[in-house]
Amino acid sequence: MPKPGIFVTRNIPQPALDRLEEVFSLSIHASDQAITRAQLLAAVKESEALLCLLTDTIDRELLDAAPKLKCVSNLAVGYNNIDLEYASSRNIVVCNTPGVLTESTADLTWALLLACARRVVEGDSFVRAGRFEGWGPMLMLGVDVFAKTLGIIGMGRIGSAVARRAEGFGMKVLWFDPLIDPQTVSAKYERTDLRHLCASSDFISIHAPLTPATRHLINAELLALMRPHTVLVNTARGPIVNEAALIEALRDNGIFAAGLDVFEHEPEIPAELLAQDNAVLLPHIGSASVETRTKMALMAAENAIAVIQGTEPPARVN
Repeated sequence: MPKPGIFVTRNIPQPALDRLEEVFSLSIHASDQAITRAQLLAAVKESEALLCLLTDTIDRELLDAAPKLKCVSNLAVGYNNIDLEYASSRNIVVCNTPGVLTESTADLTWALLLACARRVVEGDSFVRAGRFEGWGPMLMLGVDVFAKTLGIIGMGRIGSAVARRAEGFGMKVLWFDPLIDPQTVSAKYERTDLRHLCASSDFISIHAPLTPATRHLINAELLALMRPHTVLVNTARGPIVNEAALIEALRDNGIFAAGLDVFEHEPEIPAELLAQDNAVLLPHIGSASVETRTKMALMAAENAIAVIQGTEPPARVN
């Protein structure tokens, strides 16, 4: 009996490919570059499962182009790239990879927070450009982290992991998340509204999903509430922040710095944002450790295998 077909839209860690080949007839876009739309539409025609990335748009057109499709396994926690309602109407199971990337993303959040606070990237560029002429009392002054206030927007797995790390810095933690039951969050952290969080936090870290309600959640009005020493970090989804308003705040010293792992129109980044020395910009690498990406890929593989074999997948979305 022939194996069912699966298409994988990008290179992923080899252990996951080896696992898929045990069950599927495997086809893969064997590249580190994103697959084109035309290539993807052609590739899924005979596939019964699709293992895709957040950068792949899985919409009605794509799903209609794959009449045999039973499973879309997204190699990500978020799934705003997938038309979930239409997939459900077609009885296509959609899966994601929650949990396994929590600690890695929290680590990177802190890397950005500290890099912004102490101007690490700016200082590195300063030294490499040959501009360092010796220690000076006013050289590259940053802001302290210890005993400050951290505001967390989105208190799910990753937000909670970021909060735990803040305890080691003696920080007060404020949080805002209308979707989380306060009883599930440690009483050590203070629940508050979004405006108070923005006005009272020295550091603000975003960990909310991208939904119609959170698109441009951080806008010019909320940025204006932040103080000149505030650092804003986003490792969630780029469109949660109004990028034009953020650029203005950075340029006019409305806030001290921003650390961004995601962008509003990724991978496009405005020239005005690239020009800001007080912005630390990373290429969407929140979960990019060898261990975590391998775990993610293996979970995505097991999701697809479970659906095809008629069992409950580890992480079903719909």
